[in-house]
Amino acid sequence: MHVDASALTAMLLREPERDEFIDRLTLPGNKTTSAVSVLETIMAVRRALGAGTDALEAVRSILDKAQIEIAPIDESLIDGLADTHLRYGKGSGSPARLNLGDCFSYALAKRAQVPLLYKGDDFSHTDLA
Repeated sequence: MHVDASALTAMLLREPERDEFIDRLTLPGNKTTSAVSVLETIMAVRRALGAGTDALEAVRSILDKAQIEIAPIDESLIDGLADTHLRYGKGSGSPARLNLGDCFSYALAKRAQVPLLYKGDDFSHTDLA
């Protein structure tokens, strides 16, 4: 399973989906996220709770507890990222309107052929829904 920033943020900010996401993360199997999603989560937590919040430590803690690994991002992902943006990115005409971080989550989940854990309806307009 690949974990998007939206799910990490929902868990850290104790949003209504938190318990469902935690339950899903206890299922067997590898769990990954991206460095981009980690930064997105840190930024979202700081926006919500204030710049003085130790968002980095909070994110590291949840990654450790849920055994979520950082997926490698390398040159082999470029074609997948470009295709993701063309099909589902902002400006593509798709109702998904994926942003940069979303494109990374989609491309990494697609490459690994794993489900994507996310909050919101953007990914519901893709073939990963």
